Amino acid sequence: MQPARITPRILKEEKGAHFEKGENARLSSFIGAIAIADLVKTTLGPKGMDKILQSMDEDSGAPTKNITITNDGATILKAVPVDNAAAKILVDVSKTQDSEIGDGTTSVVVLAGELLREAEKLIAQKIHPQTIIRGWRKAVTTAREALFNSSLDHKADDDDYYETLLSIARTSLSSKIVTSDENIFARLCVDAVLRLKGSTNLDSIQIMKKIGGQLKDSYLEEGYILNKTIGVGQPKRVENAKILIANTPMDTDKIKIFGAKIKTDSLAKLAQIEKAEKSKMKVKVEKILKHNIDCFINRQLIYNYPEQLFADAKVTAIEHADFEGIERLALALGGEICSTFDHPELVKLGQCKLIEEIMIGEERVIRFSGVKSGEACTIVLRGASTHLLDEAERSIHDALCVLSQTVRNTRTVYGGGCAETLMAKAVDEIAPGIGGKEQVAVESFARALLAIPAIIANNAGFDSAELVANLRTAHFNKNITFGLNMSNGTIGDMAKLKVVESLKCKMSMLVYAHEAAEMILRVDDIIRCAPRAREPRHPHM
Repeated sequence: MQPARITPRILKEEKGAHFEKGENARLSSFIGAIAIADLVKTTLGPKGMDKILQSMDEDSGAPTKNITITNDGATILKAVPVDNAAAKILVDVSKTQDSEIGDGTTSVVVLAGELLREAEKLIAQKIHPQTIIRGWRKAVTTAREALFNSSLDHKADDDDYYETLLSIARTSLSSKIVTSDENIFARLCVDAVLRLKGSTNLDSIQIMKKIGGQLKDSYLEEGYILNKTIGVGQPKRVENAKILIANTPMDTDKIKIFGAKIKTDSLAKLAQIEKAEKSKMKVKVEKILKHNIDCFINRQLIYNYPEQLFADAKVTAIEHADFEGIERLALALGGEICSTFDHPELVKLGQCKLIEEIMIGEERVIRFSGVKSGEACTIVLRGASTHLLDEAERSIHDALCVLSQTVRNTRTVYGGGCAETLMAKAVDEIAPGIGGKEQVAVESFARALLAIPAIIANNAGFDSAELVANLRTAHFNKNITFGLNMSNGTIGDMAKLKVVESLKCKMSMLVYAHEAAEMILRVDDIIRCAPRAREPRHPHM
């Protein structure tokens, strides 16, 4: 009889270090990643559901005012506190998809989760993870080729290209809160992106939210809108304006010499101090006026005395423009933000054809028309509540991101589960030619792809098994443009229904999901490191 083997202790477990090995580690990774995918998969598709994200007060457990209602995968996953290491990988993948493409954040997590669900079944059949990985790599190569070969490019025909961009915008917005007015918002987004002339920098597109009215009252405004009002007694309308944008203190009733305190023994001396402060401010305003400007916009407050000096000089003064607003405004006007005014010849002034006050709903704002940066525009969103407007803004942002990527990479594919079914069919066709256990892994990749249309159908309350079976039959019969018609719960021709997605978005979803799933599948040990011990402080030091 052999003596029992004693496992040597390596980690100091009493210090907080922890070690999971083999099957336990793999199971822990799979469970965490699949749970994250299951959390967001009900938001997938045009009939997806929303989530309420409610932040809690850490001390009392009482709910705070910070509530978000959304079905955007990246927004949900950013807000969820995650402890599982594999789940964090999927959260990071979702963030990457959001920053690179802007849309498809839910799809990438759901596909990665379905791949791991299939991998869990294969490992239960004693198939080694490296065998699964080899099969998946062959499958993803085939899927990418099939996806690219099925893509179309409408760049040559301008009218067709515009309609394609509208279809992409409508498809992106169909799963959002603005779906009832998707035609209005799709046109807003396409018109805004086409103004960028091929750039993917969305800083020139401002989104302004104003409570009141209905979503369908939203509109696109040329130029830039600043959520401020013009000072008292100053010109409310300026044509062919030269604008100085600044970030400088313009208050006269504060002594700012290192926070000094001054004691006086008479009111006359106090008046002298105030007079000195006023003369100092007058010199500063005179320096600003030497720039030969029609409008002065300051990041900080402008107090009554300098405002009066600007009014006397017939210069429009705008105070306390928020920092993001003033940076975006400087970009639109083609000017620079300056803090010193000694060298007017070195300052780059902003320019626009017209500055005027307008009303949006019940509020007055300032509109800058004919700005130097011709692509600058503002999407004004109207709606019943702040939560509604916040979600509408996220929806618009996703559509703008996808459209800006499509303008650069103009190839498109059909949505509604069509692309996934087409890839699954291509992967299934190569499976019989691959020998050994890798064939099983390739088939599992195809099943994971087909889970996407199944989830879209389930979220709409339709029979996913029947719809996916009909979809596979249609593709087998060479109807490769068929996908799910979620308006009436049948399959339909996506080319006629104009359900179109960006090739880059779909390709990124496939590649990122595969890479994330492969990384999690490679894990065989989880080592939770002990926190660094704090050294005791000596009482006499």
